[in-house]
Amino acid sequence: MRTPSSVSLWTRIKRGALAFDAWLSAFLFQSGRALVGGWESYSEKSKWFRFQGAPRVVLDLTSEAVTLGAAGGIVLVALAIPAFHETRDDWLKTQDLAVTFLDRYGQEVGRRGIRYDDSYKLEDFPDYLVKAALATEDRRFYEHRGIDPVGTMRALMVNARGGGVVQGGSSITQQLAKNLFLNNERSLERKIKEAFLAVWLEAHLTKDQILKLYLDRAYMGGGAHGVVAAAEYYFGKSARDLTLAESAMLAGLFKAPTKFAPHINLPAARARANDVLNNMVEAGFLTEGQIQTARRNPATPVNRARETTPDFYLDWAFLQVKQLAAEGKLGNERVLIVKTPLDMGLQEHSEQVMEDMLRQYGHQYKASQGAVVVMDVDGAVRAMVGGRDYGQSQFNRAADALRQPGSSFKPFVYATALTVNPKLNPSSIVVDAPICLGNWCPQNYGRSFAGSVPLVSALARSINSIPVRLSLEIGKGNAKAGRVLIIDMAQKMGLTHPLADSSSLPIGAAEVTPIDMASSYAVFANGGRRASAYASWEVRNSLGELVYKHDRDAPQPQVLQPRVVSDMNFMLNKVVEEGTGKRAALDKIRSAGKTGTTNAYRDAWFVGFTGNLVTSVWYGNDDHSPMNNMTGGTLPAMTWKEVMTFAHQNLELRPIPGLGPSTENPAVASAAKNAGAPQQEQAQAQTPLPGTLSRRSYEALSNLGRLFQTVEETAARSAGSRSVGSSENVSSGRMAMP
Repeated sequence: MRTPSSVSLWTRIKRGALAFDAWLSAFLFQSGRALVGGWESYSEKSKWFRFQGAPRVVLDLTSEAVTLGAAGGIVLVALAIPAFHETRDDWLKTQDLAVTFLDRYGQEVGRRGIRYDDSYKLEDFPDYLVKAALATEDRRFYEHRGIDPVGTMRALMVNARGGGVVQGGSSITQQLAKNLFLNNERSLERKIKEAFLAVWLEAHLTKDQILKLYLDRAYMGGGAHGVVAAAEYYFGKSARDLTLAESAMLAGLFKAPTKFAPHINLPAARARANDVLNNMVEAGFLTEGQIQTARRNPATPVNRARETTPDFYLDWAFLQVKQLAAEGKLGNERVLIVKTPLDMGLQEHSEQVMEDMLRQYGHQYKASQGAVVVMDVDGAVRAMVGGRDYGQSQFNRAADALRQPGSSFKPFVYATALTVNPKLNPSSIVVDAPICLGNWCPQNYGRSFAGSVPLVSALARSINSIPVRLSLEIGKGNAKAGRVLIIDMAQKMGLTHPLADSSSLPIGAAEVTPIDMASSYAVFANGGRRASAYASWEVRNSLGELVYKHDRDAPQPQVLQPRVVSDMNFMLNKVVEEGTGKRAALDKIRSAGKTGTTNAYRDAWFVGFTGNLVTSVWYGNDDHSPMNNMTGGTLPAMTWKEVMTFAHQNLELRPIPGLGPSTENPAVASAAKNAGAPQQEQAQAQTPLPGTLSRRSYEALSNLGRLFQTVEETAARSAGSRSVGSSENVSSGRMAMP
């Protein structure tokens, strides 16, 4: 008999494996029997919960509702968490920026932002102003807790009957939540955040506090936030002194301040005010008899039709100030006074020139919009025209419209080539011949090729094949590598938006803005330094203390070598004197620039400069529809000339870097001989400007005119108020027309 110690290791392993197998088999067998028994027991007991017919339907629906509700709750909480991050401990104490803008001479030209004003209490507002707001915006304001399902359903039914948006479904608390924490984005996510924040506001503030904040923060059009500012802007009086008719007109602005602004569309504003009066009767706040006087004597706002306010400029300047604040350059200051480079005389003249051009030539060229930017060579913006009518459209085409620059982009290509290849100069010979990148083959404007030409002639004549060849040379045979360097150069010079890399990039297929084009060309005009567009010369707080100064706090790095600047300015000067930009030539002032025209004539540009100023001009249509053969050498060049001629009155002329002093420009004498120019355009190009006054004289007369206008309006308001006061005591059977 073997002892255990004599058993081999292999035998022990086999016995152990057999023992484990036996244990596993027994465990699985017993577990299976236990599971079967458990399932039978569960099945027997589950019979107690089996339902048939209506009870089963109710149970199934309840189960689905609980499941979907739980999932929906998780989604809503996930969406609400980012919104609650906005509710800082100091959210109510934190003021929005309140900015007063001054022009270059220290005169106030406008305000932007909101100043939280505790000088008015809720009880200081006229009772009918508060009731007009409640009747129109949220009749059940004091009954709900932030969200009003009854009011929402009523609005849905009214809108369904009216076939459009007649009433809004948001409560006053929801609208305040949007004003305080969110933006105007139309999305489901924003509405969910708005609802959560409305409930949060109701939990942290009283109803009167919410209503007061709403009346203080709501945008009322005309750059006015809150009823206090709106009463001053539209009626020239304190909010305490508003009449019923005026209160109704202001209450009608909450939902659509631009559409119903009385200084833009008085009939629409009066019709809206009439709706507000009806709402007050329906809500039980007033009787039909109490509103009859207001119907017969509708509110008449201060006449601002003749006022010129640089709204496009101020909107852009306000964004610039907000950016400075976000970067921490203004400290904790919220009430600011900003001195800008704005030249009101030049601003008004630029607006008038563009409007006159479009009125005279817009139909012929099928052009409906334009933009103009004028700046100093360091980037200080003197004037900005963002469109024809700010009242009709607040979209700023000068700062926000991304359009293809066409040939006005070519200077970036030439500047890159001169930088990469120091041997290249304006006299270097290049070949204008067919070239293809893949299946793309650029064509010249005249569908012909010139053969061997100097580089300066290629730019002056705006030949398309040359920039494409230069992109190959810059990239040492690799066009894509060359375009990367061109994009880098363009962005260093001032183009801030991403540039799409494509084969046609060298001839202007990317998208830019007029203001970026002006600041980029300023690099040529100032000797090669970066010149980002800016509107804040100096920023002071409410105590007059200097908190920011551009010259001190915004350095301008060198981005182009002096040699490159001189060569580029020589060639860009030839564009004006001998090339496609002859209509832009100034008398006795040396200038330089480049025309630009895109495919199908969708965009037409002229961007140019002198030793003093840079101006960018664009014409086109908002819907990108083609124009009728408008090139950069026609209307844009003509507009540029008129604006710059006025802008240089009484300026001490500075030379363009790399060029000699200004002399009689040969292009001026020969402008009418420009081949192919319509006769009426030639006449326009040669017509002298009517302005013969100096800049200071022009501005003095303008200010004097505005002073007389103010006196007249004050007298008219005084007479009107006496008339209205007397008419309220006399019964009249005639209804005033809106």
